Amino acid sequence: MKQMSWAERGIRVLLLLAGLTVAHLGVTLFLESNLGADPFNVLVQGIFRVLGGMPWAGWMTHGRVHLLVCLFIILVLLVVARSYVRIGTVLCMALGGPIIDVWTVLLAPLFPEGLAMGWRLLALVAGCVILAFGMTIVIRSEAGTGPNDLVAVVISDFSHKPFGIVRIIVDIAFALSGWLLGGVVGLGTLVCAGLVGSCAQLFLPVSGRICALFLKKVKG
Repeated sequence: MKQMSWAERGIRVLLLLAGLTVAHLGVTLFLESNLGADPFNVLVQGIFRVLGGMPWAGWMTHGRVHLLVCLFIILVLLVVARSYVRIGTVLCMALGGPIIDVWTVLLAPLFPEGLAMGWRLLALVAGCVILAFGMTIVIRSEAGTGPNDLVAVVISDFSHKPFGIVRIIVDIAFALSGWLLGGVVGLGTLVCAGLVGSCAQLFLPVSGRICALFLKKVKG
C-alpha cells in the first residue's frame, strides 16, 4: 500500500472489513450446515490430531493450532513474497473468529436441532457462494488477504494461472493433507473445495469494479 493517501488506505481497509464480514457470513452458514469442515480447517484438524498426541502439547486447541498454521504461512510468505503480507493479513487473522461468533449468534434461530437435510444443503451452497464473494472483495481491496487465502493468491500470481483453478487445487491439497493426518473430510469439504474457487473466479471482475467505484471517489 505504498504511495497512497491516507484516505485511500482507509477506504481499502474499510472494503477489506466489509468483504471479511460478508465472507464470514458464508463461513458461518457453511459451519451451521454441519456437513463437514472447510478444506483449510481439515488441515488444521489433522495437524491438531498429530500434535495433540504429543506429551508436551496439552495446551493445544484447534483454535491455537489454526493460529500457529496461519503464523507459519505468514512467516513463509515474508521470505518468498513479502509484498503480499499487509495490514489486512493481520486483520483477517485476528478478526475472523470474532466475526464468525457474532454471525453464529445472529443466525442461531435459523438452525434449530433436527433441521432438514434440504435446508442444510441450501445453507452449505449459499455459504460457499457468499464466502467466495466476500473473499474476492477482500482480495480486490488490495489491503491484504487472510493467510490461508494468500496461498492461492500468491501461487496464482507467480504461476500466471487463473485464481479459480489454483484455489480449487490448493483446497484439495489442504483437504487431502488434513485427511492423511487424521482430519475428517465431509460432504461440505468436497462441495467447498469445488465451489468456492469456481465462484471466486466469476466474482473477481465484479468485486474489482465495486472496489474501483469506491476508490475512484477518493482518487478524485
